[in-house]
Amino acid sequence: MKILIFGASGSGTTTLGKEIEKKTDFKHLDVDDYYWKKTEPPFQEKLSLKKRNDNLKVDFKKFENIIVSGSMVSWGKEWEKSFDLAIFIHLNNNDRIKRLENRETERYGEKLLTDKKTQNDSKAFLEWANQYENPDFNGRSLKVHNAWIESLKCNVLRIDGEVGLKEKTEKALSEIKTTGNNGYN
Repeated sequence: MKILIFGASGSGTTTLGKEIEKKTDFKHLDVDDYYWKKTEPPFQEKLSLKKRNDNLKVDFKKFENIIVSGSMVSWGKEWEKSFDLAIFIHLNNNDRIKRLENRETERYGEKLLTDKKTQNDSKAFLEWANQYENPDFNGRSLKVHNAWIESLKCNVLRIDGEVGLKEKTEKALSEIKTTGNNGYN
């Protein structure tokens, strides 16, 4: 079974993917690991669309049961029919931005106070992420995700990002079971 968990940056897609992996035989794959080259600091250089797709397809085919977390709306039409279930997490913008600010602080620590490039990169990222609910924004947005949901060839479970991880996990596992998974531990 192939599952996609997606939503805005900071909505909890990776956290939910990891939690489902702990409770099942699913392998969790995060699209950030395929989208970005490994750099220090991270998230500095993107891989080409072809390279990221080629890399993800290798792991996608390697495991029978996988959970992919992250937005794939710009990765190609083939992904619209590649999943048995999609889970869309929506979290209100203020809470999501607070999460992202905390994550930036945890990730970069002192560099956020002392390093101009880190400060500028973090500021640009947070400004980009804050545009998610802006209907006029042309990047990854709620409008783009809602349109993409309509093109997916699988069931889509919508989850409120404000509920706790335990409740999100229970909802997801119930939907996985309903959709036909045999991969519980």
